Amino acid sequence: MDDRRSVLVLTNPCDVTADVVLRLLAERRIPVVRLDPGADLHAGASLTATYRTGEQWGTLRTASRELDTTRVRSVWVRRPSPYGGPPALAGQDRRFAAEQALWGAGGILASLPGARYLNHPWNNRAAEFKPSQLSTAQRCGFLVPNTVITNDPQEAREFVTSHCGGVVYKPLWNTRYRVDGQPHSVWVREVCGSEITDAVSVCPHMFQAKVDKAFDVRVTAVGDRLIGVRIDSPDLDWRCRQDLMTCTAVEVPESVACAVTAYLTELRLIYGAFDFAVTASGDWYFLECNPNGQWAWQPAETVAAIARAIADLLEKGPDT
Repeated sequence: MDDRRSVLVLTNPCDVTADVVLRLLAERRIPVVRLDPGADLHAGASLTATYRTGEQWGTLRTASRELDTTRVRSVWVRRPSPYGGPPALAGQDRRFAAEQALWGAGGILASLPGARYLNHPWNNRAAEFKPSQLSTAQRCGFLVPNTVITNDPQEAREFVTSHCGGVVYKPLWNTRYRVDGQPHSVWVREVCGSEITDAVSVCPHMFQAKVDKAFDVRVTAVGDRLIGVRIDSPDLDWRCRQDLMTCTAVEVPESVACAVTAYLTELRLIYGAFDFAVTASGDWYFLECNPNGQWAWQPAETVAAIARAIADLLEKGPDT
């Protein structure tokens, strides 16, 4: 098999969303190497990069493939496992090995010459900060709900009480959290001023004016393709009970499409999962953009369209 035009997919072995695209690439006879660097490099895989004045080369070896890393056409950074270090090590030795893997292997895989990244991991990380998302959304022309991010309890109380239409709390990051030993999700929820305690001072909290929405919309952007789905749910946060929501295709207004394009360009993204709250009068309010958001939960025809768009970009490789 000719590895000169391989697609490198960085993800964990349980990523069924990636499988949807990999089946399309297999049908197109596009060679693919799948790697979970945080785990596979401790389980027999090896990665080498060599640099000399005027030249660079490298090799990735897995159980089934040997890949010239200078001849990769595209890299899909999906959902790789964290760099955790070899399980046989403990304490500071494991932490040392994990950090060396992140900065070494992670750096190599983020610097493959001439490859298209979807998305580049450093751009993904930069685009995950919600303050950056809101600031970028404003510059790109989106409507943005009034928002405050603060660790000052008094600022938080004043913000909540000043919005008669209601205020919601949103975590700034989906931190893993457990209650009585069980995984616990922190959903978006409405708050009132009396709930704001001095505990807000422990860390920054995000409070946002509640949008009087008629429905939600998820817009999945893959390059210049925008795929919109209307979400009707009885819940403020439709993720809480996805079995109760309904999804139907929706057209993306031209003004929103232009803002999406500007947003992707500014944050150097190819893929983005945009969430909007839409009012009865047709105003689309930007809520967030997950640069690596899940998409296989949507209707079958939507999933197929997104998968084709991703496969097309991975097959195409870098723009020439």
